[in-house]
Amino acid sequence: MSTPATPTAALLAEIAEIGRDEVRGGYSRPGFTETELALREWFIGHATARGLEVEIDRNGIVWAWWLPADGSKDGAVITGSHLDSVPGGGAYDGPLGVASALRAHDLLAARFDAPAAPIAYCVFPEEEGSRFGIPCFGSRLAAGMLDPATARALVDADGVTFADAARAAGIDPEGIGADPERFGRVKAFVELHVEQGRGLADLDRPVAVARSILAHGRWQATIHGKGDHAGTTRMEDRHDPVVAAADVIQAVRRVADATADARGTVGRMVVIPGGTNVIASRVHLWFDLRHASDATTRHMLEQITEAVQAAAEAEGCTAEIAEESYSPEVSFDADLRTRLEATLPEAPVLDTGAGHDAGVLASVIPTGMLFVRNPTGTSHAPDESTSDEDAEAGSVALAEVLEALTT
Repeated sequence: MSTPATPTAALLAEIAEIGRDEVRGGYSRPGFTETELALREWFIGHATARGLEVEIDRNGIVWAWWLPADGSKDGAVITGSHLDSVPGGGAYDGPLGVASALRAHDLLAARFDAPAAPIAYCVFPEEEGSRFGIPCFGSRLAAGMLDPATARALVDADGVTFADAARAAGIDPEGIGADPERFGRVKAFVELHVEQGRGLADLDRPVAVARSILAHGRWQATIHGKGDHAGTTRMEDRHDPVVAAADVIQAVRRVADATADARGTVGRMVVIPGGTNVIASRVHLWFDLRHASDATTRHMLEQITEAVQAAAEAEGCTAEIAEESYSPEVSFDADLRTRLEATLPEAPVLDTGAGHDAGVLASVIPTGMLFVRNPTGTSHAPDESTSDEDAEAGSVALAEVLEALTT
């Protein structure tokens, strides 16, 4: 006889069929699409059923408020995560933090009728940046780290601008931008997330407190060559951007391998025009770099930039590199982390190489994170996992933290 799912796992099971990707495996839930909006409606439904006050702010962030007896929203403690995913992502990256917020609320509501200080459960849009290329899209807008005009002009793979996508989702694109008044009322943000690595699995612990996030960024290299016929163009007459791109891919790996504790990845490439019997005229290639040190990350970029130019020149092509996003190293608020550690004395303290909304909002409010064990250590892929028991342990830990921070 199988063991009944824990309440946290039962919440996740309700959305298990939304956004399944039959081609890639896992889930594809791009931001500001019908899929993500369906997930947001799922959250809003649960929040409303719990008597929470729901609002969607001008940047598309969903807030579900549990207010103290006096109805104040000042000095709020907030928690939550995102519901969008990378293409073919796992089931827990983002949704675990949202489901755990709802479960933590239920645990706290069983202890008292109203919190001593306001609590808000939040859903942040387009955290992965899989549609418009900029990660933590909603939190960057709210923190003033993304220019609204730049955001409105961004275009997805189908040629849809963010401005049009926002309107379709019921958001006025002219109203997006920094929201210091709203975040000025927030005392702290604690985001729970499935661990993206094997730190907890190796330590045999279910929950950890986060210490820092590695510096990381995304860049697009565009290599221009000369389109031509695959059968009639001699090899010595070719200016093939795909050949140059192959050298760039190797260079990203080579630079990362030569830099201690670095990460370097090429995960996306678009060949124009993309015919089997056509020499390409242009290649767009995206790479991701990460390291604990901002200076080291930038030095890696310098080396790769040189490699891009050398590869293009060797093939008789030209190239340019554009930065899509960059997040410096984030050390989470020391005082808040001390309180998290005191509340969860059995939890180890870990660093992470993954970016999060909590890392972006650390520039405007005190933030912290909790991680939940992922036995495979895999993330951004279908093999991402956590056990029902660990998911519930994370919710219990989050409830303890919220109670400690509001009393």
